[in-house]
Amino acid sequence: MIPNKSNNYCCGGGGGFLQSGYTDARRAYGRIKAEQILATKADYCIAPCHNCHAQIHDLSDQHDHAWSTVHLWTLICLSLGILGPNEREYLGDDLKEVDVFHPETAM
Repeated sequence: MIPNKSNNYCCGGGGGFLQSGYTDARRAYGRIKAEQILATKADYCIAPCHNCHAQIHDLSDQHDHAWSTVHLWTLICLSLGILGPNEREYLGDDLKEVDVFHPETAM
């Protein structure tokens, strides 16, 4: 994304604002982040924390944007083969059935 690293835009969901009850204001603050994500044309937006995940997912749902929002830990668990079926809710259809680790064939 541009800008990135320490100059990146906040999603607007942190600092307790996600639970503050000011939904319209929170979504307005997140508009810049949504536009930034849309500019990448990415299929996924990876979020490292719960507040960012919830906010970015909400921004996508509110305007029917094309990206799926996924936790970083979800992708790590998926790659390790330890992601349970009930933990695949936020994965897109292209990843919901991926099973990269098969314990019965290991060794």
